[in-house]
Order: sequence, then structure tokens, then C-alpha cells
Amino acid sequence: MATVAWTSTTVHGHAVSYGEAGAAPEEPERPVVLLVHGIASRGQQWEPVMAELGDSAHVVAPDLLGHGSSAKPRGDYSLGAHANGLRDLLAALGHDRVTVVGHSLGGGIAMQFAYQFPERVERLALIGAGGLGKEVTPLLRAATLPGAELVLPVLTAPWLRRGASSLGGLLSRARIPLPAVVQEAVVGFGAMGDPGARAAFVHTARSVVDPFGQRVDARDRLHVTAHLPLLVVWGRRDAVIPVSHGTALAAAVPGSRLEVFEQSGHFPHLTEPHRLARLLADWLATTPVAPAAE
Repeated sequence: MATVAWTSTTVHGHAVSYGEAGAAPEEPERPVVLLVHGIASRGQQWEPVMAELGDSAHVVAPDLLGHGSSAKPRGDYSLGAHANGLRDLLAALGHDRVTVVGHSLGGGIAMQFAYQFPERVERLALIGAGGLGKEVTPLLRAATLPGAELVLPVLTAPWLRRGASSLGGLLSRARIPLPAVVQEAVVGFGAMGDPGARAAFVHTARSVVDPFGQRVDARDRLHVTAHLPLLVVWGRRDAVIPVSHGTALAAAVPGSRLEVFEQSGHFPHLTEPHRLARLLADWLATTPVAPAAE
């Protein structure tokens, strides 16, 4: 297992936290892999995948602006802005071309990154990705309703967050293991106590979702990334974005690879991290990179 190291750097005046694992990126046989998390999540969600995948690749997993330990400025949280931020982070770290792996909102950002910067992308992997159909969980739709920014402070009041943390602590002391998905839900809920994180969450949600569902659709631009090797991963039990989005995408893109995790929901990288890491390692080893864009 590779060691995962977490640090931060400053990009355009804002602190960006990120993790790295694995072989030196200058080794030509070692691909550089960028892992992009979803909304209200953080780069550390990827750590079990990073530790294993780092045996054969150099892996980078940032906290998007507005998330995790990265800065939470008052600014643009659209897909395009996040893609720009990832490009600038990679440039600061000295990475020219990468394989981009995106989960949920991160999948939408990964596709946007590939559209905006085709010269920087070698392969594309989407895990329970957004932006491939209208359907999405009612919880995200509710976050876009007028007044959501006034309701969230009540729902994330300190006593509620303390209660959630205390319950997790009690279960831990009782040696009742909390599933990784639940642990991350508690972390995400706790982060909403920060006004900047709440504002970033609402602005990010509203950039891609409205009360009627997802309003950003990447399917009309699939031809832009037709040259990229594509891996599609979905959890059969996904209650956030239906697996039908993944199967339809794979059917629409010739040569793509589809893997459905029968025992997973929306977070295969938490419920089956070792399987996902092995899948990504095999895909990287057996899939040539796309030709460099002119």
C-alpha cells in the first residue's frame, strides 16, 4: 500500500488542500490520476482507493474550493469554475496530462474539464456521475429551493451536529462499526456548521440542479470527448442518481467500459474501495491514453 500524504498550496490567493499518493509522476510508465469528489464531500473520501492505486500510479485528490479543508471564498462554484481551479492546481503541481476520475458532482466537473482542456486529459472515468439525465435525489432538489440558505443554519445547528458526533462516538466505544458512508455523512453534516461551507454548498447545488432535477446535461457534448477512453462505474443501489444514467451512457459511447457494483449505492469508493482501486489499476494498465489534442 502506498502512503497518502495531505498538504495544501495556494492557488490564486486561495488555500487548496490535496492528497497525493504513489510513484513519482516523472516516471513515464506511471500515469497521473486526478480524483474529483462530489458535493458536500472531500478528497479524503478517496484515501482507501489512493493507498492501493498508488502502487501503480501517482494519485492526486484535492478538496474542491468550498469543500473540506480548502478555502471557501464568496465566488463562482459552477462546473467551469471548478474545472479551471483543477487545471491551475495541476499546473502548480507540475502535471500536464492526467486521467480524470470524477464521482457525482465530480463526474460533471471531470466532463467539463475534458471539454475545456482536452489537451490535458488522457482518460476519463465517471463514478455515479451527475450531468447525464434529469433524475436526482429530492434532497439535492430541496437545497435549491428559495430560502434554503435560511433553513440550513437551523438544520445544522451546533446542538444537532454535537448530537450526531456524540452518537458516532458512542457507537464507536460500543465497538459497533459505522459504515464508511455513514461516517462521511457525519463529517459532511458537521462541515455545514461553517457559514462559508453552507454558502458554497447552496451555490454549487444551484449551479447544476433546480427543484425539478438536474439542469446541466452533458449528453449533447459527448462527441467532444469521443476520443477519450471512458470507464463508467455505478452502484446498482444508487438512490442519488439512478444506475440507468450509467448504462445509457455506456451504450451511447462505443468502446466504453461499464462496471456495475451490485452491492454499492452512490459511494462505491467507500463501500467497495479495494474493488474500485483494482478496477482502476487494471483499466489504466490495459487502456492506452488518448492521443494528445492539438
